[in-house]
Amino acid sequence: MSTTGTDRAAGLGVLLAACVSALVVNANTSAVTILLPAISADLSVPVDTLQWAVTGYMLVGAAVIVTSGALGDVFGRRKIFLGGLILFVASCVLIALSDGAAGVIAGRMIQGAAGSTILACGMSLLSVASSGAAQMKAITLWGAASAIGAAAGPLIGGALVGATGWQGLFWLDAAIAAACIPLTLSSVSESRDPNRPRSIDILGTVLVAVFLVPLVLALSESGDWGWFSVPTISCLVIAVLGAAGFVAAERRAAAPLVDLRLLRNRVLVGSTIAILLVAGVLNALMYLFSLYFQDPATFAMSPLDAGVATLPAAAAMIAVTPLITPFAVRIGSRQAVALGFALATTGAVALIFVTESWSYSAFVLPMIAIAVGLGVANGPASSASTSAVPDDQVGQASGISNMARYVGGSLAVAGAATVSSGVTTGRTADGASTADALAAGLAGASVLLAVMSVAGVALCVLLGRHRGEKTTAVHLAAAAAGTSHTIPTRPVPVPTSGGVPG
Repeated sequence: MSTTGTDRAAGLGVLLAACVSALVVNANTSAVTILLPAISADLSVPVDTLQWAVTGYMLVGAAVIVTSGALGDVFGRRKIFLGGLILFVASCVLIALSDGAAGVIAGRMIQGAAGSTILACGMSLLSVASSGAAQMKAITLWGAASAIGAAAGPLIGGALVGATGWQGLFWLDAAIAAACIPLTLSSVSESRDPNRPRSIDILGTVLVAVFLVPLVLALSESGDWGWFSVPTISCLVIAVLGAAGFVAAERRAAAPLVDLRLLRNRVLVGSTIAILLVAGVLNALMYLFSLYFQDPATFAMSPLDAGVATLPAAAAMIAVTPLITPFAVRIGSRQAVALGFALATTGAVALIFVTESWSYSAFVLPMIAIAVGLGVANGPASSASTSAVPDDQVGQASGISNMARYVGGSLAVAGAATVSSGVTTGRTADGASTADALAAGLAGASVLLAVMSVAGVALCVLLGRHRGEKTTAVHLAAAAAGTSHTIPTRPVPVPTSGGVPG
């Protein structure tokens, strides 16, 4: 189905391929944390080691998400999208068949590349297959699918553990992703950007990894190595050199991964940091809660029960979504972001006082406060990241904010896991009970979440007086999907060649 003029609707095939794959990727991403205790018990692997199944996914996603979009522009968006689907299916099979930590972690790192490719190229396919108001409708559906997947993932993962074992999630995801392959082949036409330089910033992609991997390794292992040990300092030095090399490489690249000139835009910089902090706090919170709720010494919840226990966070974020954009337009993005982070700070501070005597009900209000606060901050930040730049820079701005989301998640999960594990080990060595030590570990990690949230409040200086746009359906979808992906809130012209988008 299509329309004439500037309002061209995407076909049903491309809508289904992009939306279903986005739903599966986001559900898989949010479900894996719930599965970690079950994987740990089945494979006899410490949960601390399996933390790399989460951080490794995000590390690779951060390095690949912009590059995969560039590959699609040069070599064909459908071709790269199909490559992402095939890689996702292969990673699911590898993880499901793994009998050790190496297979799970390697599979998840491959999945990080596949998932980010599917999201980046799926969005591009929708953009070139439609235009004007119809493009916004297609992106609205894509955003809604992403949000539904992220919210439903923990429940689906928890239910499948009880019914099929932890491997069931990956077999199901593999089957759905595989079904998208013939759908894409039969109903999606190829397209490229004829005006884009054919150069791909591979060096920039590698240097992102050179910066992030040793930094996350230092955060993850510093508890055992010591902060001033040779391995930790070496990792930090490599990370600094990687960051400096990345800046130098981007200045020389014909088609840079990140256009450094965009970083002169205060609103974009402020919103990107806000997105990084939101993703960091949210991913770390879900990681900590999932493990704490399922530990035999605390609540001993099943994976499904733990998924239900974290549902108030997802439900609260969904509930406030219709209110976020109108609220931000009324008071201004700066005030909305600051207020959101202030609310998240309140919830995180409350968790600092957790003790082994807390019942589950004591966690609900802090959890909701953090989720609502992050939702309020994330909505206008995601919108501002693309609305504060000209139309021809929206793709770059979106890529920067999506890269920041992966970076924030990987660093915060690694940092929170290290703090929690270090405090727990220390309290256990002092003779505390297991339950008391675990509560102290959660409280210690909550200090980190509170500090990150306080840092978000300070972003009001960078965001200035930016105000959001008039609320439409796509703004609501963007706010709902914003915890997993930044989507544009106005039509974006995308050059095409090599076929009529379908």
